[in-house]
Amino acid sequence: MIAQADETVALAQKWLEQIHHLADHADLAAESALVAQSTVLLGEARSKLESAIEDLESETGGSTVRRV
Repeated sequence: MIAQADETVALAQKWLEQIHHLADHADLAAESALVAQSTVLLGEARSKLESAIEDLESETGGSTVRRV
């Protein structure tokens, strides 16, 4: 289930990267910057999801999930 959430976030991140480039080409600097920041936050969320998957698959099994 966590892997599916990670895939969904990855897809959203890919779409936002495309929107970022379109906004950049349209000279919408402020909007482009906001979308770029969003993609960074999604990247951080994916990193946390990947860590959770690794923790759950390890023998220690201790993991916490924080809403971003």
